[in-house]
Amino acid sequence: MNLNRLSSVEADLNPLPPLSGADAPAAEDIRAAALASLEDMKAENTVEIDLAGKTSLADTMIVTSGRSDRHVGAIAERVIKDLKDKGFGNARVEGLPACDWVLIDAGDVLIHVFRPEVRGFYNLEKMWGADRPQDRAS
Repeated sequence: MNLNRLSSVEADLNPLPPLSGADAPAAEDIRAAALASLEDMKAENTVEIDLAGKTSLADTMIVTSGRSDRHVGAIAERVIKDLKDKGFGNARVEGLPACDWVLIDAGDVLIHVFRPEVRGFYNLEKMWGADRPQDRAS
């Protein structure tokens, strides 16, 4: 008789926490899930910016637009729901009540959803993507 094994009932009642980082989703998976949600919700002018080596905040920043404040809110809520449903946990969210600019912090991926006028004013693509070769050429 093996005394070190828990019965299935005991294991269900006392689940062991996962080892640190054992079930951490890959940034690529979060990025793909977010991009799929944005495409499903008809987000416009989606730009992906590689932040690796530029900041420790995240590995990827996604900047996109909605046509109106209602569209921005709907996009943000769908991305949040889809990430949660796919097992990526609860993302931190800022700006959802006003829906001019919603920031979704999903760990290694930051998603900014803007109304077009607000996006043009802040111009995050230029600020964070300035040293990309395609930006230098233009």
